[in-house]
Amino acid sequence: MTGKKILVFAGTTEGRLLADYLADSGVDVMARTSTEYGMSLIRKAEASSERLGDDGINKLIRSGYRTVVDATHPYAVNITRKIKDACDSEGAEYIRLLRPEGAESEECLSFPDIDSAVDFLNGTEGRILVTTGSKELEKYARIDGYRNRVVARVLSLPEVAVKCAELGFRGENLVCMQGPYSKEFNLALLRQIAASYLVTKDSGLEGGFEEKLEAAKAAGTKVILIGRPPEKEEGMNYGDVVRLLESTLELKPMKRKITAVGIGMGAMHMTSEASEAIRMADLVVGAKRILDIHGVSGKPKLREYEADKILEYLEFHTEYRNIAVLFSGDVGFFSGAKSLYEKANRDVFEIEMISGISSPVYLCSKIGMSWNDVKMISAHGREANVIGHADRNKKVFTLLTGSRGVESMLAQLTEYGMDHVEVIIGSNLGSADEIILRGCPSELKDNEFSDLSCALILNPFPRQQRMGIADAEFIRGEAPMTKSEVRAIAMSKLCIGEDSIVYDIGAGTGSVSIECALAATDGMVYAIEKNEIAADIIEYNKKAFRTPNLKIIRGDAPHDLEGLPAPTHAFIGGTSGKLHEVLSKIFEHNSDVKVCATAITLETISEIME
Repeated sequence: MTGKKILVFAGTTEGRLLADYLADSGVDVMARTSTEYGMSLIRKAEASSERLGDDGINKLIRSGYRTVVDATHPYAVNITRKIKDACDSEGAEYIRLLRPEGAESEECLSFPDIDSAVDFLNGTEGRILVTTGSKELEKYARIDGYRNRVVARVLSLPEVAVKCAELGFRGENLVCMQGPYSKEFNLALLRQIAASYLVTKDSGLEGGFEEKLEAAKAAGTKVILIGRPPEKEEGMNYGDVVRLLESTLELKPMKRKITAVGIGMGAMHMTSEASEAIRMADLVVGAKRILDIHGVSGKPKLREYEADKILEYLEFHTEYRNIAVLFSGDVGFFSGAKSLYEKANRDVFEIEMISGISSPVYLCSKIGMSWNDVKMISAHGREANVIGHADRNKKVFTLLTGSRGVESMLAQLTEYGMDHVEVIIGSNLGSADEIILRGCPSELKDNEFSDLSCALILNPFPRQQRMGIADAEFIRGEAPMTKSEVRAIAMSKLCIGEDSIVYDIGAGTGSVSIECALAATDGMVYAIEKNEIAADIIEYNKKAFRTPNLKIIRGDAPHDLEGLPAPTHAFIGGTSGKLHEVLSKIFEHNSDVKVCATAITLETISEIME
């Protein structure tokens, strides 16, 4: 304990977060809320919702609280005035925690108070959803035909429901629930009652204001915004209040927690562990699409998915102690969670990973197929040799980049003679718009696909990977070719890996390039060949052996090696007398490159040794 008692009037999310943070830091803190439900949301601090009499605030301060934080709602003008007056009379430090205003939409019709909004609505037609609470609900009874036009959404408290019924709001004109509400819930309610107008206060981003605006826009509903009290309040935001109290109370920095949460295919498919992590978080981070899932409304949010930017934000926002970073699918399957896990400072953050249902697992379950023998790759925002993997595996799953990624994959499969495979496309998996299509590439190519698509490729006759391909299998023409026996020895010396970057200098028919590309399935091979006829032959062989990870450079080494990625391996079949220059350029790209060169004459061997 610090020895200093703090009183927090926690009428907002920020107030509850502050009370729990102080309690976690060993501070003697009391949180006051206006409802029992608000009190139940406070997990660690001592809390009370007991009604205070006329002199109740003064008496509470006199019981030993010399610092008071007013984190009440921005529209609760009267209670804020009473708290401030009590602090002045009792000589207590008064700190006002201000809730940031929401981003007001251009479509909003703003009014200074409920009375002026009601006057406007009286001259309109259509149903009205009122979300401004029960305290001033009687003012909406002035609207002509309000019993048929106005639907009130209020807290689910017995006394509130009774008051609403006395005012004539009951049955289908009354919705008693406790927020926060997601965009989807707001949208469903607006459509259910066919609302032409939505009346709301600016409760800030943490108060669900943004979710109301987005839902109203989607439903075509006009927003009536009741402005905040005209007098400009002086106070601090959450972060500034935390830093002030940390300084004055001399609090030791606590290790913060980042939970990387795999949300699977969305809200309906999240694990209970994932839902609980989101519920317990005081900041939720993720891409905009992900933050729209149920359970995120009403919490501070950061729309970001890049690890560096997330960590930079957290460095300057130390008020957030329990951060949930949401990732679609599973955190262990081609997820940004890996980068976050590697880059987070363990002296500052404790990291926890929560797995989710990944898209390949979900898609396979939907079509009744096992996934334990599926080759998993990703072509989402990255290059992937889908053709090479599909050619040599019975089942290949791949993530894709948008609808164009699907179209490109289907076109490639057709181009490389793989129209015999079956492709299963999953779009918007786990959502109400989920579509699963299956067929051969040529049958699927004319369909429209969503930007959230993935694919499972089934090849009944996969080709086995091999080394030392027979010479007769290559198209040769008049171009020189490294024979199979020499190729086999060269490949054994090179030891090509799955992700190697290979130069084939003087590629000829491309026989070595093909063997390297078949070995480096997730890498890239650059065949440098100056003879146009030979380069054309390499193109034919590239298609025949289904090696899209082979790029043909129609040019001369070493000049045309400029601009290529640094090689991990290089094969030199011919340099037209420029061996020294070629080797120098290769080692300039990467001094640790592994080089294999063939020689017919003793003079060439001598030159290589030099």
